[in-house]
Amino acid sequence: MTGTESGAERSPAAGRLAFRSRPSRGRTGATDEPLGIGVGRDGVLYVPETAERAAPVILFLHGAGGNGRRELRAVVAAADRYGTVVVAPDSRTPTWDILAGRVDSDVQFIDRTLDAVVDRCDVNFDRLAVGGISDGASYALSLGLTNGEVFGDIIAFSPGFMLPGPRVGRPRIYVSHGTQDPVLPIDVCSRRLVPTLRAASYDVTYDEFDGGHTVPPSVADRAFAWWVS
Repeated sequence: MTGTESGAERSPAAGRLAFRSRPSRGRTGATDEPLGIGVGRDGVLYVPETAERAAPVILFLHGAGGNGRRELRAVVAAADRYGTVVVAPDSRTPTWDILAGRVDSDVQFIDRTLDAVVDRCDVNFDRLAVGGISDGASYALSLGLTNGEVFGDIIAFSPGFMLPGPRVGRPRIYVSHGTQDPVLPIDVCSRRLVPTLRAASYDVTYDEFDGGHTVPPSVADRAFAWWVS
């Protein structure tokens, strides 16, 4: 189902972010630095030298057992090429709370993360995307569909599933998946998810590639080109 702002409660338990787009007050200039807002687990803010004022920004979510710093490597070349800012938080535990069938603590930390980016760099939150790899892709789909008035675009690299729940807005969606993926097999994951999303009238770009549970540089490049086009 789809909803509107008035019909969807803003609460972490519902997967709803409190953050809303507003003008950023931060600095310009390249940086690669910790978020500095977490204890134990934190995240990274990456602004490439190619980023111009009011650059697009993506919230990028890592896979199970990973962290923001590790997964940044999958998209850093694409970010450099297209001048996009990447903010990659760490989950509060080794993976996202969605894997426990709930959303709460990670939603609250993502709210803090986005608020911090507003104050630290010059970005355009009207061009905010959410993306991720593996478990992070599943979380990006779930969070993005529930907060479609916050995220205009969703990039899901090898997702496994998405949580049911209230859906708000109409974000565009890009999904990629390797045909030889041994971790999240394509037949029971993206080949089921994509038709479901299209049947619900979402605009979905689907990119299958010959490979495993990975994000080839060419796929990351196509995804970012699709996003900023």
